Amino acid sequence: MLVDTHCHLADPAYDADRAEVVARAIDAGICHIVVIGESRTAAERALELAGDDPHLSTTAGIHPHVAADWDEHSADWLRARLSDPRVVAAGEMGLDYHYDHAPRAVQRRVFDVQLDLARRSGKAAVIHARDADADVAAALDAHPRTVAILHSFSSGMALLRVGLRLGHYVSFSGMITFRNWVLDEAIRETPLDRILIETDGPYLAPVPHRGKRNEPAFVGHVAERVAAVTGLPVEEIVSATAANAARVFGPRIVAARP
Repeated sequence: MLVDTHCHLADPAYDADRAEVVARAIDAGICHIVVIGESRTAAERALELAGDDPHLSTTAGIHPHVAADWDEHSADWLRARLSDPRVVAAGEMGLDYHYDHAPRAVQRRVFDVQLDLARRSGKAAVIHARDADADVAAALDAHPRTVAILHSFSSGMALLRVGLRLGHYVSFSGMITFRNWVLDEAIRETPLDRILIETDGPYLAPVPHRGKRNEPAFVGHVAERVAAVTGLPVEEIVSATAANAARVFGPRIVAARP
């Protein structure tokens, strides 16, 4: 069974047909969707969406784009959200020096606090890294006991190797199906027991849906591309990535299996 480990299902892009999106995912063999809560507002919306649905879990955290929103109440808020069993990871958090929507010093401070809160909660941290590989690597090295997921990986091999040295997970998205993708080496170098797959919907729709709104039903194309790059049967990729998701996110993933 497939697991979409990263989808912004609470995004307004799904407002018109969210129930149908989830139904199509289940029909396509997706047993679980991790709904990303990348801000306080998004996390609350994701929790409301998840409700008691066994096919949905959520995350909660502060994205580097909105790191400047972090205030004296944010740590207490995140600590409380991470105690909810439906919240299976912290984040999306990290550093983004491409857009620089928040000052870099603020991004680094907020990232550091969230990595520590993730460790204390016993939950993984979902990492966003863009044009900030060295500082992300340094932060991960400074928090070696925090389990991390390098989400929608497209960074350099140096960051990949730091993550793998620390025992972290690497999640690949529809980007690996794009014509301009040049990091097959990263897929081959990541051990099978550390690979996750995701859509990052509504963004990054894989070929043959490129240019359309992405959705969880498309995550199988990512599994197929990983299989093609590694030379392994797609069934083995599906099985391994689902087992990896259950290991890193916990019993809600297991419970969703038929």
